[in-house]
Parts: sequence; C-alpha cells; structure tokens
Amino acid sequence: MQITRLMPTSSTAVDMTVARLPHRRLRASAPFLRGCAAASFSAAAGIDETKWKFGAVSMVQGASRGIGLEFVKQLLQGDKAGHVIATCRSPPQSSGLLHLKNRFSERLSILPLDVTVESSIKATAESIGERYGYLNLLVNASGILSILDILQPETTLKKVEKSSLMLAYEVNAVGPILVAKHMWPLLKDGGGTAAQRDAAIVANLSARVGSIGDNSLGGWHSYRASKSALNQLTKTMSVEFARRKDPIVCLLLHPGTVDTDLSKPFQRNVPQGKLFSTEFSVQKLLSIINNAKIHDNGKFFAWDGQEIPW
Repeated sequence: MQITRLMPTSSTAVDMTVARLPHRRLRASAPFLRGCAAASFSAAAGIDETKWKFGAVSMVQGASRGIGLEFVKQLLQGDKAGHVIATCRSPPQSSGLLHLKNRFSERLSILPLDVTVESSIKATAESIGERYGYLNLLVNASGILSILDILQPETTLKKVEKSSLMLAYEVNAVGPILVAKHMWPLLKDGGGTAAQRDAAIVANLSARVGSIGDNSLGGWHSYRASKSALNQLTKTMSVEFARRKDPIVCLLLHPGTVDTDLSKPFQRNVPQGKLFSTEFSVQKLLSIINNAKIHDNGKFFAWDGQEIPW
C-alpha cells in the first residue's frame, strides 16, 4: 500500500500513443461465456472484436511506489499484449512510473488521480472510457497508516482523535469505493474475456488488522476501522454485482507485511521471514487474482490464498 499525501495536487497526465490493430469479427463461443451467466453476455454475442483490441486492460490506483508500482511492473511483464493504466496523485514525481513508461511506452498510460477528490476519479474514468472503452482489472492499492505530525497508529484509546479517524476512513475506505463506483461501467463492459478470466476483477488491498474476528491485540484504531469499513463496503458492492449478474468479481486482499514506506516505521517487531518484498507479495496476489472464480466474489484472502475471518 502507498502512503498518500494530505493536500491534493494537480498534474498533467503522462500520455501515450496506442497502435491500432486490424479489425476483425468476434464469434460467440463457449469460452466467451465461461463462468458467467449467459444472460449477462447475451447482448455481446455479435460485438466487433475490435472491442478487445487492447487485450487485457488493467488499472492500478495508487501506483507511484510500493505495492502499486510493483503491480504495474508485473502486469506489464506478465502479459506482453495487455495494457495498464497507472494512476497516482502526482505522476511526474514518481520516478518508478516514469522508468516503466520508458520501457513500455505503447502499453502503459499514466493518469493523475486523487482518491480524496471525486472529480479527479470521474475524469480518469472518462479518459479510460474514451481511450479503451473497458477494464478487465481494477487494483486499489493506495492507503495510509502514518503521516509525520498528522497521523500515527494509536496505542491507546486516549490517543484517538476525530481527525485521524476521518482521514484514514477517507483514504482507505471511501477512496477505493468511489474509484470502483466510477469504473463500474468499464468493468461491466470488459468482464473477463480479454484477460481470460471468469469475470472482471476488483481487487481492493485490505489488511489482516481490518478483521474483527482476528483482532486480539487492539490498538491502531483508525487504521483497523478504516480497513474494516473497506471490507464491508467491498462485500456490499459484491452482493450488488452478483444480484445484477454483472461479470465482476470483488476481492479483498491482505498482502502480508511488505517492505514499503507504509510499513517501514513498524518493521522492528516483524518476525524473521515475515517481511516480504513487493515482488514476492504481488506475485502471490496476482496468482489469487488470475485464479479467481465467480464463487470467490466478496471474499477476503491473505497473500497465501487462505481466507481471513471478517
């Protein structure tokens, strides 16, 4: 997860030119309907295959560093034909993203998005819709745990402050759900077809400390509560998608304790062998994403594929 700054900034999107592929027609087939209700795809049976001309299209929100940046890297390296949209508050300040842009200029698009400013989320959705027309994967990777002199994990109820609770909730829970809200039509249009999955995937990065059933230590009131809220909002979203028969699966993923800026101040007490590299964690999370089935909709998984109690 990525530490998000407080004040929004504006920046110009780093753009890309996408090569056009030849037009051809799509034939309805069994794989096209695999794992999804046929009714949800009935209108798509005769669609021009140029709808999928970009291959699998993935969006990573919170991609400037850490786990989000590693998702962008592995998605680009793992699918030689797929396209990735990376978003963060200030793209020009992410040297990691700019480096990947130089390597994958035709398949990586970088756009500004601030999860605390809904108009920026809406603008990003419109830009993706105009360029690609669909999404097959949305990864919400941004999050905050501590900000110097502003937000610190609470060790006692005496240290709980309204401003900390509200800030953690806004960034860790409200932001990802608003992103999913605006990307919903694109995910519905994309489904899993171009990515060879059962459905489109919304992968929200949560945390084990957001589990109420697993909470035996206490503390970290703001962070725990914000992740619990994210879990509930994502679960509720998954129920609606299933009821509407939308070809979308929602997952909540705990990446483990990963060596990033977010965890760095708290790594001293991590047991040996339990501090993961971003490369290891994202490999595990992508395995869960790529093997997700319709019946996994709304579930909460740890990096090793084990379900976490609510």
